Amino acid sequence: MKALHLHLGQEAWGHVVARLLRELPVAVDDALVDKGKVLDNFYVPTRYANGHPEGSPFEHYGSIQSDEAIRYAGEIITFVRAQMA
Repeated sequence: MKALHLHLGQEAWGHVVARLLRELPVAVDDALVDKGKVLDNFYVPTRYANGHPEGSPFEHYGSIQSDEAIRYAGEIITFVRAQMA
């Protein structure tokens, strides 16, 4: 995302994928922004032991969440590559 912002002559700060998508000066499908929101929800709680009221992060995520996150991240990467081509 940040590479695309730089490619388009913009600076980008932060790690919120949905916001980085919305702030692009090109058309971005709302469904892609929604997928960014899903990824954003994984950012803090998957990294920190106290990200959930109880239990370790590995107890809250499994293959369903992993598969979804990988698929959504791939779609965003595909979008970015297409914009930079």
